[in-house]
Amino acid sequence: MNSPSIFPEIETSSNSDTTTLQAAGSSSSGSAPSRYENQKRRDWNTFCQYLKNHRPPLSLSRCSGAHVLEFLRYLDQFGKTKVHTPICPFFGLPNPPSPCPCPLRQAWGSLDALVGRLRAAFEENGGKPDTNPFGARAVRLYLREVRDLQSKARGVSYEKKKRKRPQPSPPQPAVGGGG
Repeated sequence: MNSPSIFPEIETSSNSDTTTLQAAGSSSSGSAPSRYENQKRRDWNTFCQYLKNHRPPLSLSRCSGAHVLEFLRYLDQFGKTKVHTPICPFFGLPNPPSPCPCPLRQAWGSLDALVGRLRAAFEENGGKPDTNPFGARAVRLYLREVRDLQSKARGVSYEKKKRKRPQPSPPQPAVGGGG
């Protein structure tokens, strides 16, 4: 089963000189790659195609956090999450009662997961952690800004969920007489 992708279909050529992530990764010998590995490979190949189609074309070694931000903003046009503007009467309502003209954007959670997969793929393809554009401060700040904006616009909290501690089982009554 194919997992849904936030990317549009982009034509790729077979004679590309761009690095592509093979369907390998952390899967054990001979077994099929996991859903995560498949998605990471598709995401990486799409990002490399984006760099190739960029005007002027960009090599991976010259890619910066600013280019990653440009890519994330480009993806917004394919988003499916309604993000209300501050002047919209439904701003802050999680379930608006009727349609509005507010834009559709990529959901924060999708962008956050995408950046995580691309960050891992960059290093798997020979990139150094200290030069990883997906870990740039500007990218982290952008993701935080998107999260906060969408949280306010949709009335949805993105607070970290607190881990539930296991409840101690109630003491069991003793069986038999106590003597």
